[in-house]
Amino acid sequence: MLALKSLTAIAVTALLLASGVATAQPATREYVIDERGRERAFSRAVATTGGKIVWLAGQTTTTDADGNSLAGDFEGQTREIFRLIGERLAHFGGTLADIVTMTVYIGDTRYGDQFVDIRKEYFSNDEFPSSALITVVGFARPEILLEIKATAVVDVE
Repeated sequence: MLALKSLTAIAVTALLLASGVATAQPATREYVIDERGRERAFSRAVATTGGKIVWLAGQTTTTDADGNSLAGDFEGQTREIFRLIGERLAHFGGTLADIVTMTVYIGDTRYGDQFVDIRKEYFSNDEFPSSALITVVGFARPEILLEIKATAVVDVE
């Protein structure tokens, strides 16, 4: 019953927004972070209100923007994936700072700390996305070293 009430509220809100009776709220975010989260660049939880939710497909790459190979280059693949995610978010008026959660898949546990160090460069002020870092056996192609799947909440104009 609770799920039905929630869906009804969402449907009513959508109708009000579409009809112009209600206006969209700007996106706000509240981060729950502790010392371990700061150390590993993730929030324990992120709550949002307003905004547009953008679900991004898992992103991998084995080449950079110029078509150069990134096979075997974990740092290069990570930075290019963040660039690609930023590009996709820009389509909706967003940036990497709008990401509220991400799931990161790596093919080797030895890359975990390196990933965290790189992620710290892209997020600051204790406003890290909630996150899971998962080691997997393999990807669709052997030269892929990681995949990032993210969800963002972008301000609505």
